[in-house]
Amino acid sequence: MAVVAEGKHTISPLTATCIVVANMVGTGIFTSLGFQVAGVPTGFAIMAIWVAGGICALCGALSYAELGAALPRSGGEYHFLGVIYHPAVGFLAGWISATVGFAAPVAIAAIAFGTYFAEVMPGLNPLVLSLAVVTICTLVLLRDLQLGSAFQNGSTILKIALILVIIVAGFAVRSSEPVSFLPTKTDGALILSAPFAVSLYWVMYAYSGWNASTYIVGELRNPSRTIPLSVGLGTVVVMVLYLAMNAVFLRTTPVAEMVGKQQVAVIAGSHIFGGAGAKVVSLFICLGLVSTVSAMMWIGPRITAAMGEDLRALNWLARRNVHGVPTTAILTQFTIVIILLLTTTFQTAVNLVQFSLTLCSALAVVGVFVLRWRRPDLPRPYRTWGYPITPLIFLVISLWMLEHMLADPDTRTPSLRGVALMVLGLAVYFLSPKTRTA
Repeated sequence: MAVVAEGKHTISPLTATCIVVANMVGTGIFTSLGFQVAGVPTGFAIMAIWVAGGICALCGALSYAELGAALPRSGGEYHFLGVIYHPAVGFLAGWISATVGFAAPVAIAAIAFGTYFAEVMPGLNPLVLSLAVVTICTLVLLRDLQLGSAFQNGSTILKIALILVIIVAGFAVRSSEPVSFLPTKTDGALILSAPFAVSLYWVMYAYSGWNASTYIVGELRNPSRTIPLSVGLGTVVVMVLYLAMNAVFLRTTPVAEMVGKQQVAVIAGSHIFGGAGAKVVSLFICLGLVSTVSAMMWIGPRITAAMGEDLRALNWLARRNVHGVPTTAILTQFTIVIILLLTTTFQTAVNLVQFSLTLCSALAVVGVFVLRWRRPDLPRPYRTWGYPITPLIFLVISLWMLEHMLADPDTRTPSLRGVALMVLGLAVYFLSPKTRTA
């Protein structure tokens, strides 16, 4: 798969790190705790889930950094798997990302934005609000990279500031719940249990996005330095924020009120800020979700554009404007998001994509070993820290999750549907004429 001309190298390390953070910090941290506390009821075990997820994401990020620095082209798994294994394998990963891998999380974040904003301003239609935030972000990203960078930096910094407000306020109020974050005799069995593995599935959804800057390698300044810095620093920052947020939720909010609930942050807000707390937190989440929508609307089209450069049948997706922005790919993803907004739900979208995305990420990390074996002389400006332990940690946790996703009746069917979508992508690949292959 040849390296081709891409957008201008104008994205700074700060913007790349903001994109990583913005992709990770979305609906997951505000919703997933409610699906964990029923099966994993102790404070230590809950914290262990988020630490395990953070370590897994960090090990994956360090592995991806080596691939991104050694194979500097935008596209993420689409490019990595295509070079390491076969262009068809890369296309499968790109197909998932281009169809639902990014569009579904954008739709989920937009739906959450509409729901939360409607609580702040009763009477407004949540669907109209969801459509509005996606449209505004798309128009900004269509202009040029400088405007998109400024918008992304500002919205992400605001998101972190708002989360810090919730954390500080949550620790400032007196704890009202008898939660302990020290290990107990039962925590060992909990950590090895099926509920822990299922909870980790939701946690890894919250951490998804740790590899975001590898999708835009062709637009980064000094990729060999920017990629390791952005994925590593971004993942560490998010892990600290996640641990603090969950500690705040657990120490201020009764577990019984959170079990099975998606709007955990809103419930906790009423305990942290008082009667008006729910609206305050809803507004905070709305502002933060703008950054999430923008980041994923930025990243997804870069994969689609790379696919358009390699398949003649999709070459219309590779068109860029004078500023190097892949306009057709952005508009295509925008169309898919609009369709999903009208047809999908949070649970369905997550279950549909999580198995396939986890599988593609695992194949990419295996590729670190394969590439070192096949091409030992390939220039590697950055080498995975802790190799081979760190990639192996990521693979063990990922395989454990994949096995439980297929074993759990709630996730088995949507996971297999995601695999079916990949098979459809394989058919598209072999039926399409190629323009560039290696």
